[in-house]
Amino acid sequence: MRSNHALVLAVLGSTLCACTTASEEYPSLAMRDAERVAGTMQPAAPAPYVPPPTAPAVLERLDQLAGEASSAHQAFLAAAPQARSAVAAARGEGPGADSWARAQVAVSGLEASRGKAMIALADLDRLYVDAAVEGDELDRIGAARDRVATQVAEQNATIDGMLSELR
Repeated sequence: MRSNHALVLAVLGSTLCACTTASEEYPSLAMRDAERVAGTMQPAAPAPYVPPPTAPAVLERLDQLAGEASSAHQAFLAAAPQARSAVAAARGEGPGADSWARAQVAVSGLEASRGKAMIALADLDRLYVDAAVEGDELDRIGAARDRVATQVAEQNATIDGMLSELR
């Protein structure tokens, strides 16, 4: 029975080979012009994003932080002339001198005022990041944050200048 199956397969295989001749040409498998993609595709212009308005609670917190930073800056500006005088009096003195110690205390008072402004700046940074993550409007928060950052930078420069005079 097995030999009959093998015989049938051999006969069928030989008849299939007889279907083609060496002179026949087969169609090309290359891509035809009709199969090529032509033209360009332009994406649709996205609609501009309009952020939602800032929540009233955030605006209230923003005003509170800006007020805290402003009062800390005013305290810094009020204490700066006294600290400058103390630093000028301690110029040329070394650690351990009374005038040098008074100047250090005065500069420390300025650093305390700056610390309050820096805390407000850190909280403003948090408000800014939260609003950015939520996709909220950033202009008002960013403006307050930039204003406080500028004040803190000025305070840093003042303190650094005084400390360099004490060295």
